[in-house]
Amino acid sequence: MNDLLSRITLEDGKRSGRPCIRGLRIAVHDILGWLAAGMTEAEILADYDELERDDLRAALAYAAQALDHSIITVAAA
Repeated sequence: MNDLLSRITLEDGKRSGRPCIRGLRIAVHDILGWLAAGMTEAEILADYDELERDDLRAALAYAAQALDHSIITVAAA
């Protein structure tokens, strides 16, 4: 997964510092939004020829890592 995450870049002047793919102006958020809207990998790759299949996987890996948090167990009263 680290190889995939190395595709994610953060630059102050690009997309307001949002995580992007390989220094491109395509944000992780864009890719996640397209997938959530129902676009297939093939459609995204056809529309954005600068993207590679591993870039899409990197966006998903980044989101998974960002959402991974500690689990808090609340005891029943």
